[in-house]
Amino acid sequence: MAESICRALRDGALEGEFAPALTIKDSISSPFGFDVFTHVLAQLSSNILAGKSQPRGVVLVAFSRSPSFYVDLLKRRGSDAASSQKWIRILDCYTDPLGWKDQIVDSTNTCDTSLEASSEVACLCKDVRDLDKLYPLIIEQGTGLSGCGKQRFSVAIDSVDELLRHSSTSSVAGLLSNLRSHDQVSCVFWLFHSDIHEDKATSILEYMSSMVASIEPLNQSANWKRGNLENFSLLEQNFGKGRLNVRFKRRNGRVRVLVISLPLCFPYPIVYVDL
Repeated sequence: MAESICRALRDGALEGEFAPALTIKDSISSPFGFDVFTHVLAQLSSNILAGKSQPRGVVLVAFSRSPSFYVDLLKRRGSDAASSQKWIRILDCYTDPLGWKDQIVDSTNTCDTSLEASSEVACLCKDVRDLDKLYPLIIEQGTGLSGCGKQRFSVAIDSVDELLRHSSTSSVAGLLSNLRSHDQVSCVFWLFHSDIHEDKATSILEYMSSMVASIEPLNQSANWKRGNLENFSLLEQNFGKGRLNVRFKRRNGRVRVLVISLPLCFPYPIVYVDL
């Protein structure tokens, strides 16, 4: 879907520069952000397995889906599940993000196997509010893949919204900035739902990103509301066509815009615009 994006993430960071960062914007009017996220994740994983990328592995911070979901997804996309321990770590922020289930287990003195990481590649995080602990946990998982030398790893976050729900915008921005500036981080990408946050948060995330991707549907129904079946039918038809807009920040400060007209399938024409 977005070979230029995947190529930039595959090539990774230049020496002495921040790692490339991609914001994938989702919205109510065009809820295809997760599809873009999983496509980018699958493409990067394929490049890692083929030895064609700078990062030697990926740390997936999973807020919106379980680790087993991603293991099954990557298996369906052709990734080698047998060798997954060598190239992927999943930080499970989905099962018990605030540690509530753990407290219930402690109070009843029983063992609840649902609290265990759902795959061998997953590590459970029980407090997503503490970003000072979340950051070293991500780095720890990454260095477990790449080692302590010059090998690098990538970081994928499937929902920055969950971070912003429990922490301030400045704290989340600090976490992302620290990841980008870490010597062993090759690239970072995340999914962000722009409709549920203030413009300030959107602007900050876009400013921090070297790439911003969003899907814009064609011929949206301006009067669409939930529950209106007639308008919903029109909207469903409009979801079949749209544009993938990608903004690339160049090293000289200029912006390159990539516009892909798509029927949400392959192939699709590409138009480049330099600003």
